Formats: sequence, structure tokens, C-alpha cells
Amino acid sequence: MADLKVNIAGVEWKNPVTTGSGTFGFGREYAEYFDLSELGAVCLKALSDKPRLGNRSPRIAEVNDGILNSVGLQNPGAPHFLENELEWLRKFDTKLIANLCGSAVEDYVEVAEMLGDKLDMFELNISCPNVKEGGMAFGTSPKMVEEITSKVKAASKVPLIVKLSPNVTDITEIAKAAEAGGADALSLINTLLGMKIDIKTRRPVLKNNTGGLSGPAVMPVAVRMVHQVRGAVKLPIIGMGGITTGEDAIEFLLAGADAVAVGTAGIVDPYAWIKVRNGINDYLDQNGYKSVKEIVGTLELN
Repeated sequence: MADLKVNIAGVEWKNPVTTGSGTFGFGREYAEYFDLSELGAVCLKALSDKPRLGNRSPRIAEVNDGILNSVGLQNPGAPHFLENELEWLRKFDTKLIANLCGSAVEDYVEVAEMLGDKLDMFELNISCPNVKEGGMAFGTSPKMVEEITSKVKAASKVPLIVKLSPNVTDITEIAKAAEAGGADALSLINTLLGMKIDIKTRRPVLKNNTGGLSGPAVMPVAVRMVHQVRGAVKLPIIGMGGITTGEDAIEFLLAGADAVAVGTAGIVDPYAWIKVRNGINDYLDQNGYKSVKEIVGTLELN
């Protein structure tokens, strides 16, 4: 069996597979299917400083090769998580990543301070709307990305991953801004903005009108962006977007990702994470590699 260990910003994972935030909750449902210790890391549902109710329903819509969601980062808040979920999660031998969200820079800083060093890493969700900037997502402006990264990094006691939005003209400019702001690692891509219309009512299916597209439909875009970002920054990269098999994950690793996150696939198959991990190992064994690190970023262009 190949060595699957990876090092992400000084944190060693036993294998390169984690969960996509927002698709795994706090893990209780999936723990009924498999031991969470099988994963390299668990990236948890987004956490804000106070509880969030999220958007009105319907907020999930199935589309060809994926789903649209506008859940709106519903969560019970960081204090509730610390009191009711963290102790249970710490029973598992895996790294824990908190996804941080908010509506202003101060919100992110506050939740980072609340969580302190009780988790292994933070993932900064910069696709949240900045209420002080008229609802513009933090992650669409290099200046805003550098500012929020810098301030949350200063408040963080654990390595900070910045999650990049694909809804931008040049993903490399956003990646460079996160690096300049002090990010320890990057994760990409978040969902692509999309819409589905009910032709009978002539209204959008989602109550929020638009939502984030995830699933196999976005994978070619995600692989391309990971490849671009790998050439632009020196930070570790967690690649995600439409991964359903080990072969999919290998594409991301070859493109330059150091690890991968599986999200939407787990809604269809609760064993998706384990199958992806096993598929990575099978590829390495079949091709004579001793370590997953040997294939990272080894894409040969035509």
C-alpha cells in the first residue's frame, strides 16, 4: 500500500481526502456508515459567531450532473458547536477543520477567536456577502481578499486555509491576494453561481433565485483553476469540485492539488469519501508509486 500521508501547512493528514464544507454537517449522520477516522480530515459545516437560520425554502434543486444550493450557511453558531459537537468529534483520529463565515470582517475575526486552538485548521469562506460592501462576496475582490485574510490570520491560532470562489475573472489574482494576506493554504473551488427555472410558473426554482452549482458538472472548471493557481502561488492546495471517484481525485492531484475534498458525491453515496481514498491508493499501486506526493503537480502539458 502506498504512503497516503500529506502535509497541509504543517498539519499532517493520514491521507489526502477531506469533506467539502456544507455537505457533511458535523459528521453524525455519516458516522453511522463509516468510521470518521478513515478520513485525512473533516471539514465541518460553516460556523458563524451567532446562529444563522439560512435562506427560505426551496433552497436545493437538482440539475443535470449536480445540484444548486442556496442554503445560506445555516448553522447553530460557534458557541453551540463547542458545547455540543466538538467533544464527540474529538473521539475520531482525524484532523478537524472549521469553516468560518460572516457578513463583515469583524464577524470572521470573532468566530476565529471563539474557536481558538480547539480545532486543527480553519477554512475561511470568502464567498459570504459583505454587508458593508452592498452584498458583494468578499472573494471577488483581490483587495477585500487580502484584507480579510490578513485580519483573520492575525486572530487565528491554527493554520488558515482560504477557500476561493470561482465566480471571478482571474482566479490567480484572488489566490495571490490570499497568499499576500498570510493564508497558510488554499482550497478551491467553491460553487459556481447558477439558476434553474420552473417553466410552468416562470419563476426560479430556488426561493433565493440563484444558487451555487456543485457536482460533476463543475469538475473541468475546478481542475483548470487548480492548475492555474498551482502555477501562481506556493501555498498548499486542497482541490475540490465534482469529485466522485478516485480517478477524479487523481486529476486534481496531477493538476497541482496536495489534497482533495469530496462534497456533493456523499449526498448520493455516503461511502464516497472512502471509495475516493481507496481509488487514489489503487492508482498509486497500479502505477508503481510509493507515495501520493510523487504525483502532485506532475501534469505534462501538450
